[in-house]
Amino acid sequence: MSSRSCPDWPTLLEVAPDLHFKHYTVGEAQLPTEVLVSLPNIPLEAVAICADLDHHVFNPTHTDPSIAAALTDTYWYGLGEWTRRTPQ
Repeated sequence: MSSRSCPDWPTLLEVAPDLHFKHYTVGEAQLPTEVLVSLPNIPLEAVAICADLDHHVFNPTHTDPSIAAALTDTYWYGLGEWTRRTPQ
């Protein structure tokens, strides 16, 4: 477990064992341009998203609500949507 790993990793591992959630700054997450444009009040240096960057899945519990809302219409998935779409 790295220092950036989400503190809820044991629970997240049970829910989505193929994902590894870490906390990132907005800039590190390389969010879609349309999301960044819609969030002018959140600095790129803010640690504001908990996500698995490889799978484009975010944990809404530890993600700034405005970022979670902005990601809704993109190729990113909230954890709940990911688990509903992924075959067990």
